[in-house]
Parts: sequence; structure tokens; C-alpha cells
Amino acid sequence: MTDEVAAINAAEVVAMAAARAMLSSDRVSQSLRIELLRAGPRQASLAMYVAENMLNGFGSCHGGVLFTFADTALSCACNSHNRRSVAHHCSIIYLRPANLGERLVATAKERSRIDRIGVYDVTIRDGTGAIIGEFFGHAREIGGAVIANPSDLGVKNVPPPEHLA
Repeated sequence: MTDEVAAINAAEVVAMAAARAMLSSDRVSQSLRIELLRAGPRQASLAMYVAENMLNGFGSCHGGVLFTFADTALSCACNSHNRRSVAHHCSIIYLRPANLGERLVATAKERSRIDRIGVYDVTIRDGTGAIIGEFFGHAREIGGAVIANPSDLGVKNVPPPEHLA
């Protein structure tokens, strides 16, 4: 295995562990039953079913729930570098309603990252692949690591994010 392949594999392990660690203590995400599908360097995918307690007065998924779902995907992507980060500005465009029982998938991708600031796109899709909403977010590092000792995960020499660009 080349050093570059080993570094990419290590970064994948750290990104997934960071997402799992965050979600394990995120009570809002747990209450929405958000499921981590995948996390990797600069990206994450999550799933959620629209439940009855998520519906607005018109019978479709409440916009605040969709925003929270997208924000959670952003969080997993921006913390994939194992640097504690939080959203500091976000917006969403709702394109179509999500209905009771539908399985939604939110996919977050890092568009750019400079110093402590990252810019992310999150797309929410329904089970047919139709886009429910497009979310745009900025995240800022707040200091510290999500996973204190990545070596405890069995990985060594995790490269900085610039190395994986």
C-alpha cells in the first residue's frame, strides 16, 4: 500500500469516527432518528424517515426539520478533518415537500476550505432521487479535536486536509 493510499484510508477512518462521536451525543439528531450512512474527508451522507411528529400544518415535513437534517450533514462533513467546527451561517432553499414516511438522504460536500473557514453544499433528496432542498453553509473551526487520539482508532500519520485535496 502506498503512503498516499494509507493516508486516504486513515482519513476515512477518522472522518467516520468523528461523525459517529458527534452523533452519539447529539440528542436532536437522535430524536429525529438521523442515521449516518457515510462520512469521509470533506463529505458525509445521512438518512432520515419523515415521521408524523415532523409534519407541519399542511401535512408535509416541517422546514425546520429539513434545515436541522441538512445542518447535521454539514456538521459531519466539516468535522471530518478532526478539527472541531460549527456552522456560523447557513441558508436553505426548499424545492418540494417531503411527505410522511419518505426516506430522505442529505449529502454534504465541502466546496472550499481556507484556514479555519469551510464552505459546504448539502443536497436533500427523497427516495426517488428528487431534490427536496439545497442547503448552503459556512463552518468555522472552534479549536480542539473531535477525536482526541486518532491513534486509538488504529490509524497513524493522518494527513492534514490540504494533503487530500
